[in-house]
Amino acid sequence: MRKEKDKMLAGEPHFAGDPLLWMDRERAREICERLNTNFSWNARRETIIRELLGECGEFVGIQPPFFCDYGYNIKVGDCVFMNFNCVILDCAEVRIGNRVLLGPGVHIYAATHPLDHAERATGLISAKAISIGDDAWIGGNTVICSGVKIGERSVVGAGSVVTRNIPPDVLAAGNPCRVIRPLREGESGASAAPHPHA
Repeated sequence: MRKEKDKMLAGEPHFAGDPLLWMDRERAREICERLNTNFSWNARRETIIRELLGECGEFVGIQPPFFCDYGYNIKVGDCVFMNFNCVILDCAEVRIGNRVLLGPGVHIYAATHPLDHAERATGLISAKAISIGDDAWIGGNTVICSGVKIGERSVVGAGSVVTRNIPPDVLAAGNPCRVIRPLREGESGASAAPHPHA
């Protein structure tokens, strides 16, 4: 019989109340608590971040508070900065490319629930992977929903709700988020330099 964790990692419906998944979430909460009480940019914070994330590049900065479900499903490239109050529900892989900026209050939800109420009542949930391409900039209080891919160098305006894929090299915003226009040369997403606080 397959374990619920194996089902989760395969993107299949699974029971989140499974004891092993519960312990994994408790582990993530304990690490997040240590991260969220360490306000100095120092080697200890870097060690905590590397302990939490499944993959972690160089110059990764996370402003506390930060919250996630598991941590090990979050894969982060180089020179990534997450501002205050970011939340990542990583029941599936959440891949964040190089030089990505997440504004304050960005929420990333790989988890999803059935639309049918009877199925939802069983306690089964599922998840779809999310990816954010290199050099993207996600504005504050944006929500990125299950299964979304955001293209390289794109900018998502503050307060957006992203329910479908965003192509590379565009400015997108709104609820639901939609492409407003292509970015002109020199306008694209995040800076190539490491964040000064990372």
